Amino acid sequence: MLKTKMTELFGIQHPIMLAGMNWVTEPKLVAAVCNAGGLGMLAIARFNPKETKESIKQVRDMTDKPFGVNQILIGPGAKENISVAIEEKVPIINYSLGKPWFVNDVHAYGGKVMGTIAISKHATKAVQMGCDALAVTGHEAAAHGAAATSMVLIPLVASMVKVPLIAAGGFYNGQGLAAALALGADGISMGSRFMLTTESIVHENFKKLCLEATEQDTLYSHVFDGLDGRVLKTKEAEKMMKRGFPLFDAFRGALLVKKLLNLSFPKFMAVTIEMLRAEEGHNLWVLARQAVGNMKHLIALDEGDVEKGILFAGQACGGITDIPTTKELIDRVIAEAETTLSKLNALKA
Repeated sequence: MLKTKMTELFGIQHPIMLAGMNWVTEPKLVAAVCNAGGLGMLAIARFNPKETKESIKQVRDMTDKPFGVNQILIGPGAKENISVAIEEKVPIINYSLGKPWFVNDVHAYGGKVMGTIAISKHATKAVQMGCDALAVTGHEAAAHGAAATSMVLIPLVASMVKVPLIAAGGFYNGQGLAAALALGADGISMGSRFMLTTESIVHENFKKLCLEATEQDTLYSHVFDGLDGRVLKTKEAEKMMKRGFPLFDAFRGALLVKKLLNLSFPKFMAVTIEMLRAEEGHNLWVLARQAVGNMKHLIALDEGDVEKGILFAGQACGGITDIPTTKELIDRVIAEAETTLSKLNALKA
């Protein structure tokens, strides 16, 4: 068993976290990770408040272990979803892109706040705002890593702050966990690796495509949802790299988001204006890309259409060769990490 600042802070058995992946980390997968000793993270940005409350209940019906929710703060319904999570006293609230106005409210019931960062200078700010831990996302990750790789970013952030760090980006096995600990992290977050488990809702067509992929078979660009991010290489993803502004798709995607979140037209316009005013500078171009990305991501997950869909996935797909249960995966990663650390200790003269 590996005991780190991450396991102690969150009261979990293993220093492994399920990345909060919108549309992917549903209650079943979250609970499976928790029951296997890791930290499950429920992505709630796709939900309206009622759905958020129901999903939290579903997780609790399947596990009595600590878990968290993940919410992007500039998205529609962020404040409402965070309020529900606080009302439900969710043990860990993980956020990205924005300022966590809710830190004191979470601490009041004994909860923890985890910020997600991809740039080192954001680490100090997040800790100053009250974050108890940080998820540090390297360039190798699915979706929204920045330019620095995990090898560079993790030790840099570790030298700047003292809170527990969860390394994300490129981690899929025990050797990676051991490496993350050596670099100064206190655990790892895995997204692509957990997508390829039996409990994952990702369509079998895309699971197969991920298994066949090499570390070279991802694409990194801002065109997929307006923010720099990484997807699995598909025909549609390659086409998106070559296209101009997706006006028609953006309109259809925006209407889809409005429908899925059950927003009235005035509320939809209000959250759009709120996002435009966000500190991160998310203009209409970015919002349009996000709408398109959501639509094509759903085509991949729900329909398994490898021609028209896109799937956010990391370079770690190149090292993934099977689809185990969540428990089998976590047990394997821990065993590999312990073996690796033992070999390294044996090198000491």
